[in-house]
Amino acid sequence: MEESLKYKAIKGVMWSAIERFSVQGIQFVLTIIIARLVSPSDYGLIAMLGIFLAIAQTFIDSGFSNALMQKQDRTEKDFSTVFYFNIIVGVFVYLLLYLCSSYVAIFYNEPKLDSITKIVGFNLVISSFSVVQRAKLTIALNFKLQAIASLIAVVASGGLGVYMAYVGYGVWAIVLQTLLNNFLNTLLLWILARWIPQICFSWKSFRVLFGFGSKLLLSGILHTTYTNLYSIVIGKQFSSIELGYYNRAYSIAYFPSNNISSILTRAIYPIQCSIQDDNERLRNSFLQYLRVAVYVIFPLMIGLCLLAEPLVLLILTNKWMHMVPLLKIMCIAYMWDPVMMINHNILTAKGHSGYFLKAEILKKITAVAILIVTIPFGIEIMCMGLIFYAFSDIFIISRFVYKVVGVTLMSQITAILPILLLNVFTGLVIYVLNLFVQPISLKLILSILFGFVFYVGLSYLFKFKEVQLVQSVFTKNRL
Repeated sequence: MEESLKYKAIKGVMWSAIERFSVQGIQFVLTIIIARLVSPSDYGLIAMLGIFLAIAQTFIDSGFSNALMQKQDRTEKDFSTVFYFNIIVGVFVYLLLYLCSSYVAIFYNEPKLDSITKIVGFNLVISSFSVVQRAKLTIALNFKLQAIASLIAVVASGGLGVYMAYVGYGVWAIVLQTLLNNFLNTLLLWILARWIPQICFSWKSFRVLFGFGSKLLLSGILHTTYTNLYSIVIGKQFSSIELGYYNRAYSIAYFPSNNISSILTRAIYPIQCSIQDDNERLRNSFLQYLRVAVYVIFPLMIGLCLLAEPLVLLILTNKWMHMVPLLKIMCIAYMWDPVMMINHNILTAKGHSGYFLKAEILKKITAVAILIVTIPFGIEIMCMGLIFYAFSDIFIISRFVYKVVGVTLMSQITAILPILLLNVFTGLVIYVLNLFVQPISLKLILSILFGFVFYVGLSYLFKFKEVQLVQSVFTKNRL
């Protein structure tokens, strides 16, 4: 049984990784190409809508995806109930956003946002049709079909986006790319998942699922509001160009950390839900996945921080160089994302969405206080506040994790400290190497190759188990 769960976890992580990095990798490359063809202000306009779209999307899911995965005796009535509820919410939220579009434009003093909001907002209706299909595939750990759907959608929509940016459509290239991507993804999930909802809606099922999911919904709204609060403040206090710099820096820093963390949490969450009553196994898996996550993510984020300037100059060109200081700061802030996400995961796996909500309220009170204090000092200091928030997040959420499974914050620190020290030492070596290499392309190549060999070599020398665990994900070996 234990071996079977470990093998399922490895297989799930492998296909989740393929889906994330094939799709997100292509999407990342496409956004880089589009960023070279459009202006920073175009990205800034889309970023201004971020909070409205993100909160609306949170309402559509309403925490039901996690509720379905956490529930052990789920039925077809449960899935159908969630499906119809999501569509109703999706249409309602879109109409509300449509009616408020002119006020959004007035708030930012950007007339273009009126029409952009009305069109981009239709993504909410489209995505509401695929929440259940995606949840069913995730419960089955079938990331392979999700990868196929996402890959086809991102390639087709990306091609359209690049073409439109090339011929001069500017912000509309980004708008129509996201619409086509969402539509194709939803259509393919319907085809591949082969699930048709029953014509029924169960209030009993709704009450049970919403009882758990509503707390995750409120937590999601708090987190989404805070995450996008920076875009609102920067867009209102500064300019669309500076918001464009912030948005691109955020996207690049968030990409490796969030995607790898999501790969792990998506794959292990259904498994942890299946062993939710065995605290000892949960504790062991929790610390193991925590170490694996930071072993992979820490070197990527530290490396990205050290190589931010040559990367931006080579990939995005000189017009984006003002984002480099922001990118460096955010790399340090978001390298702690896996610790936060894996702590969050264990609370929902155990069914403690109430603790999750309480932790989120405390964290966001702290976060908003940090933001308010840093606003007068400019965007760079505001970004530095994200680092302080990361540590406060870990401290708060770990208190609730201790109540649920008995894992202390000190236990987590002890588990990841050797990996952190290994990364700091590797980062110092790369920093010194960069002092003696000048050409940008050579600096990037040598730093990446030498850093990888040095990091993995030391891992084998000091017998870090994580290097074998990561290797097993790609070789499909049983643990």
